[in-house]
Formats: sequence, C-alpha cells, structure tokens
Amino acid sequence: MREAKRVWRSGSRRLTAILLAVVTAVSIVGVSVGTGTAEAAGRTAWVDACGMPTGGSFGKTGNGKVKIRYWKKPGNRRSVIMLDGMRAGYDRSGWEKNSNIQNLVNHGVNVVEPVGGPASFYTDWNAPSNFNGQRERYRWGCVIDKRVVPWMKSAGFRGKFGKKYAIMGLSMGGNAALAHAANRRDLYYAGGSLSGYNFLTAPGMRTALRMALLDVEPQPWNVDAMWGPPWSPRWAANDPARLINKMHGMKVFVGSGNGLFGRYNRPENTVDDLFKGTPLEMLAFAQTKAFEVSARVQGVNPMTHYANGTHTWGYWQDMVWSALRQGFFR
Repeated sequence: MREAKRVWRSGSRRLTAILLAVVTAVSIVGVSVGTGTAEAAGRTAWVDACGMPTGGSFGKTGNGKVKIRYWKKPGNRRSVIMLDGMRAGYDRSGWEKNSNIQNLVNHGVNVVEPVGGPASFYTDWNAPSNFNGQRERYRWGCVIDKRVVPWMKSAGFRGKFGKKYAIMGLSMGGNAALAHAANRRDLYYAGGSLSGYNFLTAPGMRTALRMALLDVEPQPWNVDAMWGPPWSPRWAANDPARLINKMHGMKVFVGSGNGLFGRYNRPENTVDDLFKGTPLEMLAFAQTKAFEVSARVQGVNPMTHYANGTHTWGYWQDMVWSALRQGFFR
C-alpha cells in the first residue's frame, strides 16, 4: 500500500508538470487519419433532444431530435454506445468517418453512435454557453441515459443482464463514458475511455479544458457554463478518478498512446501530430496512468491498452479491437 501511494504521489507530480505544459496546446482534438471504413451498412434513427440545441447553429434548436447511427444484427447479445470527441460533427460520428469499429456488429456486438455534441462532454450543462450565443443549454446527459438507452431497449438491442449496455468513448467522450457508466449502474455494465481525461480535478486540468473549449467551433465556449466554477461539486461528480468507488463489479477499459509517433502517424500529418497530437496524448497518457493506479489501489482492475501513438483515430480503433479481444464486451 505504501509503495502504491509513493507511485501515486510520483505520478501526480509528473501529471501536474504535463498538465501545465499542455495548457499551451491549441485544443483537444482528434487528428484524422484514414484507417479504413466499416463493411457493415449503418442505419439512422432519431431520439428526442431533451430540449437542447441539435444543429450546427445555436440560433435555433434544429428539429428537436438527435441523430443516431447504428449497426445491429439478429443474434447479437451485446451492444455498445460509442461517444465521439471534442469536434463531433452533425452529419456522422467520427467513429463512422474514421474507423472500422462498426464491424463489431460482425463479432456479436451491436454499435450505436449518437451524432453531434461538439465540446459537450456528453453531460448536462448548467447553462447555455454565453460566449458563443448558445440559446439552450446542452443536455447530453439526459439524451444518452434517458433517450438513447430507452430507444435501444424498445428497438430490441440486447445486452448483458438483459438490457444493460457498454459505453465507450474517445478523448472528451472517454471520460464521459466512464462517468455515465459509474453513475448509472442500472443502465451500463461496462465503461471504456480511449485517450480520455480521467482525472478532471487534477491541478491545472480546469485551465487546460478552459483553453481547449475556447477553440472549438462555434468558438469560444465558456467552460464555466458546463459544471460551474472550479469549486462546484459537479466537477467531482463527473471526474472518473473520483468515481472509482462506484466502479466495483463493473468492466472498465482504459487506453492511451504515449505521445510518440507510431504506425498511424503519416508524414503529411507531422505538424498536427507533433504540436497537437503529441502533447494531447501525453496528457491523456498521464491521466490514464494516474486513473489506473488509483483504480488498482481501490480494488478495481481495469483492462488496459498502451502503445506508441498520438491523439489519432487509428490508435483509438486499435484500442476498441483490443477491448474486444480482452473480453470487455462479454
């Protein structure tokens, strides 16, 4: 136990140093890399948006619906909700555009991808973002837990223990997935974070997120409108590192690159990978390692996947297939 505490203190010091360095990064983004698209054909559904904005313009609420893209096969006994990253678009999820993980449907796992929610952290915001003219506050917590999951149940998506599902995401969607899974054990049996920010209350982290949200379209976003000021208890309520005590008996998967160039870093992307992907993945790596150490000290043993790599789609795709091989969806 003393050794674990020494490792934790040492890791925390390294984490703080990396956090202060990464504050200068342009934004928390996914650098697009061609990785091959899924062979399976997806379908589209719509769910109620809980009254939040649903289109690219915040001058109106759109059609009041959130688009769902899904892949489903008869006989599949597991289903996963896949959350996007900071720059999520309104046409398709980045998962569909940049990965082949939809082919999980051919391995017994139905795939559900909510579309939209840039800079949302897939949570219920306290207020609209007044910096960029948002008229209604984000309510992605309501959408994911109270709209998407009931739709899945009514549409016959099978899950563990009857109708409990896995939830997984990348970057901002990674820490969001762990928070959803930990806070709603009645809905989810597994949570996975890929290059996620799993220690949101760490020193310097709120400043890093503040700077990141200032650069996401339609910019700038006001992070204080999300969970309130730094002393608000909502920060801890959405911090995976502070929710580990709720994860006992839950399947947990965390993965990250180490910031070094790997198999998906191409010459034409060198500038983005070096000045965005590397510092962001170093931050994700430090946060993932800190979360893993804390989880193991508290008796939760997450599945893990670490590799040479930056904040890039190909590595997230590999992490999903690694999770499948390790039994995350079983």
